[in-house]
Amino acid sequence: MDVISRIKDQIENNPVVLYMKGTPDFPQCGFSGRSVQVLRACKADFTFVNIFEDPELREALKEYSNWPTYPQLYIKGQLVGGCDIILDLYNTGELVKLLQDAEAISA
Repeated sequence: MDVISRIKDQIENNPVVLYMKGTPDFPQCGFSGRSVQVLRACKADFTFVNIFEDPELREALKEYSNWPTYPQLYIKGQLVGGCDIILDLYNTGELVKLLQDAEAISA
């Protein structure tokens, strides 16, 4: 499977995907760490991809999404954005609504 097919597969088969630097338990940048904190505060069920483990994917995702930085959050197959957008949506209550629509909120 080529890298674009892998990206599409990840995004299409997981309601919420966070492409990040590091892991949720050990983020390797502040923006990735903050994004995880926000998703956890929303009680979101999400899949993560550590972009440091796959340099080919890291470069291809920038072109696929037309978004040059990480983290990148996808909900229901759509790019939501990076840390600043995630925080803004959280602060307005919109992030929880998006996660609820994706049926990605834990009880």
